[in-house]
Amino acid sequence: MAETPAPAAGARPLDLGDLHASLTDPLLDAMNFLNEVVARFPDALSFAPGRPDEGTFETEDLTRHLRTYTDYLEHDLGWSRERVRTQLFQYGRTNGVIHELIARTLANDEQITVSPEAVVVTTGCQEAMLITLRALFARPEDTLLVSSPCYVGVTGAARLLDIAMCPVPEGPQGPDAAEVLAAVRRTREAGGRPRALYVVPDFANPSGASMTVEARERLLALAADEDLLILEDDPYGFFVRTGTARPTLKALDRERRVLHLGSFAKTALPGARVGYVIADQEVVGPSGRRTLLADELSKIKSMTTVNTSAISQAVIGGLLVGCDCRLRDANAAAIAHYRTTLNTVIEELERHFPEERRRALGVRWNEPTGGFFLVVDVPFVADVKALERSARHFGVLWTPMSDFFLDGGGEHQLRLSCSSLKPPQIVEGVARLARFIEAQIAEADD
Repeated sequence: MAETPAPAAGARPLDLGDLHASLTDPLLDAMNFLNEVVARFPDALSFAPGRPDEGTFETEDLTRHLRTYTDYLEHDLGWSRERVRTQLFQYGRTNGVIHELIARTLANDEQITVSPEAVVVTTGCQEAMLITLRALFARPEDTLLVSSPCYVGVTGAARLLDIAMCPVPEGPQGPDAAEVLAAVRRTREAGGRPRALYVVPDFANPSGASMTVEARERLLALAADEDLLILEDDPYGFFVRTGTARPTLKALDRERRVLHLGSFAKTALPGARVGYVIADQEVVGPSGRRTLLADELSKIKSMTTVNTSAISQAVIGGLLVGCDCRLRDANAAAIAHYRTTLNTVIEELERHFPEERRRALGVRWNEPTGGFFLVVDVPFVADVKALERSARHFGVLWTPMSDFFLDGGGEHQLRLSCSSLKPPQIVEGVARLARFIEAQIAEADD
């Protein structure tokens, strides 16, 4: 952490105990700690961040996408230059201005058919999570069920909002419906109300687990039976390594149980910070007036970010127009790249730890069918001290898995992300990682 300057004479420091309890929660330090370690060891090869590859980014693309969008407004929609200028330079519609393009893209890529009015364009997916949680969780007993391990962005947001959480053990194919039902019953027995389940059905962060189509159908049936909403986060679904893409939960949803959270960070431009939430559920007011949940989310968004940057939306809008709202096709090269990088990580782990050796050492890993992440099990505690030693003495970074568990666990696991490294870097990085793992095991045996 950065050193704080000395207080001015007579200044009275704030008591951390008087600030929100989440500020003393180690969970909220997890991302900052990783950023700090990366900055301290710039020469280390890093399997820590889930950031996308920058290989195809060109600064000229930003102006090209912006021009494509303004041409679309003027020529396709017939807008005047004055109206286009206002669209780009002024505050815009709270729920976003590219909602129609997003709805069209989801129909083409995911067979998700919703009204554009059900789309809320957000400042990254993190805002989508925050405003959705704030709207849905109204009572102290309302409880969020989360896969365990789980992405810290959503558990951190829940902590900020004082939302109770209940972990659901995740298997190799994601959270099983039977485990979800058990968590629902535990929550009710403890006096809580299970309100929603957060899940990443494809190539989850951090585990890389994916749900089968049958498991998705069972989860949707359970949600209907137990009056449970599902918060589906889908940042990695395009990036299939083996097999074919599976339908999203939202594409299978027939009862509007699913709120679909999305982002263009992995599939387009992370720097644009544009995400969205599909909230097509009906809301009935005391007078009987019916609205969409998206309209209710707009009220919360208007008090947080007011609206998502019109310039960022224009850049993403131009990119969508330029690919005819078929973003999956536009990601063909990226899909091939991430398939290669994940394959390379697995191949190099197998080369350094052939089957007999990994059995002898107690090292193993999963082999996700896509995405950015895999998990390595090791016979030592993979904590921040081990990470610092790995970075300082072996020049390789990774992420401790224990940060992703609400109820304890993951102490002997580390997450590897292959998204921001090239294959030659992965070859060298896994070699360094193997030397680190072997040194840790040897030290523990002494």
